Amino acid sequence: MLQRNPIKFCKECGQAVRYRIPDDGDNKPRAICTACHTVHYENPLMVVGTLPVWQGRVLLCKRNIEPRLGKWTLPAGFMELNETAAEGAARETTEEAGAQFELQDLLSVISVSRVGQVHLFYRAQLTSDQFNPGIETQVAQLFDEKDIPWDELAFRTVKLTLECFFADRAKGQHNVHHLNAT
Repeated sequence: MLQRNPIKFCKECGQAVRYRIPDDGDNKPRAICTACHTVHYENPLMVVGTLPVWQGRVLLCKRNIEPRLGKWTLPAGFMELNETAAEGAARETTEEAGAQFELQDLLSVISVSRVGQVHLFYRAQLTSDQFNPGIETQVAQLFDEKDIPWDELAFRTVKLTLECFFADRAKGQHNVHHLNAT
């Protein structure tokens, strides 16, 4: 069971928590306050991004931060509170690539249970081939399918999303792909 940093103190009252199975019929150990009995649930993090396209070419960003500094990725990052998944994907695309685009439909939903994440990628139609990448990106660049730097991709979820996109394009269809990345 993945456990990032175990909760040690109650977010409600500040007292110590203890991991145990709640009495309400739940079947997983939860952080439960020893004083006020608040149950604290730990849930997966959401990573949201886009697969932007300009005249058949795909936009990739070369990472300027760890993890995977210098590797290529789709513009994506952690979803923030008070935004929808689509809003987060759009924000990340603007921040990382400085791209102008129209957000389209959902392309992939990838569960990465070993690290407690779910990745959502949306299709995006670029409205310009001019980019102004933010500090997390060394360079934003368009690639034809044959020129994708497959061995230099930062994350398996990016590779899976690109493969789904190109397979769909070859068939002339758009699907939402539900995948597991191990």
